[in-house]
Amino acid sequence: MIFRVKKTDILKGCVEIPASKSHTIRAVVIASLSAGQSKIFHPLESLDTMAAVNACRAFGAKISTEKGFWTVDGFNRNQKRPEKALDLMNSGTSFNLMCGVAALGNFDVVLDGDESLRTRPVEPLLSALRELGADAFSINQNGKPPVKIKGPVCGGRAKVDGINSQFVSSLLISAPLAAGDTELIAINLHEIPYVKMTLKWLDSQGIKYEKSEDLSHFYINGKQEYLPFVREIPGDWSSATFPLVAAAITESDVLVKGIDVNDVQGDKKVIDYLKQFGACVNEEKQGIRVTKGDLKGLEMDLNATPDALPAMAVLGCVAEGSTKLFNVPQARIKETDRIRVMARELSKMGADIQEIEDGLIIRKSFLKGTVVDGHKDHRIVMALTLAGLIARGETIITTAECVSITFPEFFEVMKGLGANIEIENQ
Repeated sequence: MIFRVKKTDILKGCVEIPASKSHTIRAVVIASLSAGQSKIFHPLESLDTMAAVNACRAFGAKISTEKGFWTVDGFNRNQKRPEKALDLMNSGTSFNLMCGVAALGNFDVVLDGDESLRTRPVEPLLSALRELGADAFSINQNGKPPVKIKGPVCGGRAKVDGINSQFVSSLLISAPLAAGDTELIAINLHEIPYVKMTLKWLDSQGIKYEKSEDLSHFYINGKQEYLPFVREIPGDWSSATFPLVAAAITESDVLVKGIDVNDVQGDKKVIDYLKQFGACVNEEKQGIRVTKGDLKGLEMDLNATPDALPAMAVLGCVAEGSTKLFNVPQARIKETDRIRVMARELSKMGADIQEIEDGLIIRKSFLKGTVVDGHKDHRIVMALTLAGLIARGETIITTAECVSITFPEFFEVMKGLGANIEIENQ
């Protein structure tokens, strides 16, 4: 599928943001590890979250996915051996959290995914699981999926590289169910808000643990249990980033609803980012309203919000002067190397953009439409769609179907705001 996007001067209207992917996957995993039935209201229904659902089903959870309301009957400590390798598709979050679940059983489990997932490093997590007593290794001996894991983890002391916060979250979720206590040392920790999100889930479950102020050390009591719960999933700030930025780079007036400024999600910082760039942002009772304002380039540390990099790169093309996005090296190990990909694809459109080791430098540019590659990365496709809104002529974006990974209604949402965008099936 391709998106055909033409310059659009004005966007106007209201957007309802889909539920948080990160919260939804944590909800499904923790509900599956509990004894009893949990109820999840307004979950994200997407390819990524269904990867987690199907994996939990393979371990024995009974999950009903009615629209807008899921029920999960957990397997507690009675998880069964999956009949075949788990296919986590393109979902890195699901893959990494399920590695921790797999390490709780006393049988072999193979976890795999699509071509993109097989490029993503996972050795730091496997190494930590081995330190805690599991047998965990990369089948192709390259530190990447597919992997084979056999537990159970028994507790102990482990060190994990936090270049991907999901490694830390995976261990935090599985450690309370180990037979012994776990001391976890996280080095090189990035994306701290996502670790805080996991800790919020543990807190809601009454899980006993201790942590250092900088989240580099954890002590988690073993022999604990998860309890069934009833929870409503908040809107996804990572998804909200795209219509918010779309409003800021065009002569628009857009109200974004369904997002909670008090939620722990790191990408709520996009509101501060937009204000710093000079966009007009108002927090109203109904949601967040954004209009363009006088945009000026600046230096921005994106370590806590790597998913915001693609959209911020496009915003940098509009802002006066120079914009530097830095301290976000983990953006290179997402669905794609998002630093390199955004530099390459925006360059095709005429952007004055420079790739640096841990980010990008962008100078105000006048973009022109051309054919760009979405690289099967949902956030790249959505960011290039924003670029198409401000480019002269027509922008053709390939692999546009991948937006369904986290934002299945993205096309309809942008079309509803007045974006000049069409779909063409290849």
